[in-house]
Amino acid sequence: MNLIEQKISQAVRILQEHDIDLWLTFVRESATIPDPVIDMVIGQHCTWQTAWLISSTGQTIAIAGSLDVAAIKDKGHFKEVVPYVQGIGSTLLEVLNRLAPRSIAINYSTDSVMADGLTLGMYRLLSRYLEGTPYLDRLLSSQEIVATLRGRKTQGEIDRMQKAVDITLAIYDELVNVIAPGVTEKQIADYITRRAHEFGVEPAWERDHCPAVFTGPAHAGAHFRPTERCVEAGHVINTDFGVKVEGYCSDLQRTWYVRRAGERCAPAEVQRGFDVLIDSIHRAYDVLRPGALSWEVDAAARQTIVDAGYPEYPHALGHQVGRAAHDGGIGLYPKWERYGALPFGKVEAGQVFTIEPRLPIESYGVATVEEMVWVTDNGNVMLSKPQTELILI
Repeated sequence: MNLIEQKISQAVRILQEHDIDLWLTFVRESATIPDPVIDMVIGQHCTWQTAWLISSTGQTIAIAGSLDVAAIKDKGHFKEVVPYVQGIGSTLLEVLNRLAPRSIAINYSTDSVMADGLTLGMYRLLSRYLEGTPYLDRLLSSQEIVATLRGRKTQGEIDRMQKAVDITLAIYDELVNVIAPGVTEKQIADYITRRAHEFGVEPAWERDHCPAVFTGPAHAGAHFRPTERCVEAGHVINTDFGVKVEGYCSDLQRTWYVRRAGERCAPAEVQRGFDVLIDSIHRAYDVLRPGALSWEVDAAARQTIVDAGYPEYPHALGHQVGRAAHDGGIGLYPKWERYGALPFGKVEAGQVFTIEPRLPIESYGVATVEEMVWVTDNGNVMLSKPQTELILI
């Protein structure tokens, strides 16, 4: 059974768990506007309006324009393919009447982008097709289905992510011979990009800031492209980088200190900041267990940093990783408005999270380390070899 078929089987079990009869992914020209679930449970694009149906009884049905039918049958993921020529509306209703679902999950969400692939235009078309039928009132968000499906990693998914992590760490290990006073952020980033290309892998997110490289106290901050700013002695420098292997991502950060002339180790204030950061990761790791609330894990790290006299980091402690670097569902979120209801979600076995606190070290830069942790029923597994010591240049 290939990976898509494994995820479809998972989706059927998740529908049963949530007592939802049918999951409908409704798209058109999906190569141009792809729904985030396509790569996970569909595996191909279509031109005309297409309804991809997965039922709680295990039926997989594609309702598609007639010229797309051959390609869908060739893939074989959806066992029944129903063609239409002039319009999908009547054919969709015929199939729904046959299935008679009490509830239909569709891909919209106010909290999770990975479950929000249905465009407003397609929603209005779907509503028009269902007008006057009982199905219009049976529509609900697929957010819980998508979050659970993306979160419960199969061993095959973990294997791919481990390959991505290993390549990322191998490139990071080489940077002790690249980082030096006078080298620019962009030159470091170019080296990382070249090595990733030589490994035959893609960046895990947008190329303009994958990798991100920040040196010293006067930098632009996270999610910004590398600049011509030069590394100087006395700088704390950090990088944020990940790769994609066979459709699955890594996302890791590391921190270095560039010694001044005569320094054998980092200054006390730099070392203290790094040690507090690592302690906050350990505290969060200990709380990260199946059943823990999202915000509780974030709070363990956040409070450790604040109690040590540093300002709290201006973002979540971590997010899920999978087919995307930011893979949706619950993360390790504080109870802030921007995260909606997600901070109150529970951690599940199978999920892979980043743990990525940060803190400023005045006059030196920012310390930030990001690890990837796989949550299992038998305890956590670090997919990344954790950074426990400040790397000295």
